[in-house]
Amino acid sequence: MLPLAGVTVVAVEQAVAAPLATRNLADLGARVIKVERIDGGDLARGYDHVVHGTGAHFVWLNRGKESIAVDLKTDEGRAAVRQLVLAGDVFVQNLAPGAAGRLGLGAEELRAERPDLVVANLSGYGAGGPLEKRKAYDMLIQAEAGLISITGTPEDPVKTGIPTADIASGMYLSQAVVAALLRRFRTGDGATIDVSMLEATVEWMGHALYTQMHTGSQPARMGVSHSAIAPYDRFPTSDGEILIGVQNDSGWRALVTQVLEAPQLADDPRFATNVARVRHRAECDAEVGARTRRWSTSQLDARLDAAGIPAAQIKSLAHVIDHEQLRARNRWRSVAIEDATVEALLPPATFGDVEAAMGSVPALGQHTRALLVESGLDDAAADDVLRRGVAYQPDRRSPVGAGAPARDLP
Repeated sequence: MLPLAGVTVVAVEQAVAAPLATRNLADLGARVIKVERIDGGDLARGYDHVVHGTGAHFVWLNRGKESIAVDLKTDEGRAAVRQLVLAGDVFVQNLAPGAAGRLGLGAEELRAERPDLVVANLSGYGAGGPLEKRKAYDMLIQAEAGLISITGTPEDPVKTGIPTADIASGMYLSQAVVAALLRRFRTGDGATIDVSMLEATVEWMGHALYTQMHTGSQPARMGVSHSAIAPYDRFPTSDGEILIGVQNDSGWRALVTQVLEAPQLADDPRFATNVARVRHRAECDAEVGARTRRWSTSQLDARLDAAGIPAAQIKSLAHVIDHEQLRARNRWRSVAIEDATVEALLPPATFGDVEAAMGSVPALGQHTRALLVESGLDDAAADDVLRRGVAYQPDRRSPVGAGAPARDLP
């Protein structure tokens, strides 16, 4: 049995951060009810249409969920969602600051009625403070957190190629929900959790922050290099390039003697220690690069591996999709979307006895009618709400289900 089997999560969510958190919970076996707008649903559905007509972000972040599309501006829509929340175990929301409270879904109000409820709020900057009501998107948070200032080349700062701030805050949120549920199972106490995208991202700044605090200078932008280690960069080969990362002095000695066939560099005072190599980085990289050109990328990769030197070829996404390690470990699974199936990677945390649920990606409002009935409406009332446009469900019956059962492993 999956760890969160029997737990029900209701989420008023969109975009990336909160949906990632609840997808993690769904993969662990929780039932996740996703509340969406009737006019297009989660914004991520329409970011693009590259996955059989559905947005890539949405397919990535919303497997294993049930979708109810209701108008939260109506009394009936709010009442239905509130009943689902109060009947569940966890409520997650990433609405604009104060919006959940105005909808009757504030933590204090909900927990006054259900003290054991776990309420998890995700926001850009956290409650209080001068930026509380500022709009927060991943790029903006990366800028505020200092991430952009240390990412890129010496000439150009850049944001990361993935939504780092969203991912950081979504991961902390799902971690906190699991911890709160563990405490509730032990004590019966619910929880109110707040996660700020800014604080999650600043936490990930880690060593860079400590460098700033204790030297007065932040790490320089180094491209793929490293401010405190050398050689740690990409180096030319006869047909391309390869990344080499030497972490210590014994690694340097192995690199120049066993791989590059330049033993005279091992005890060169400019390079004998990492501190010296960093001080003489340009000379060190030039010596290494002049020798790596002697071999092809695959030849040099094999030599580095044989000598125990950390190295990697720079893979394109096309290569990653067919990465030999992922295929050898059987990490890909088929996940259903509306009219097709897609490949999805198993969650990184592997349980020895049971496989992640990895349920289907729901159509907008696919489960609306059933969830309206579950919220307390009878069949006639649910049909009336749908007819009047307070809620939405596709006319046709989709073969896609909300979630696949967990597979017990031998």
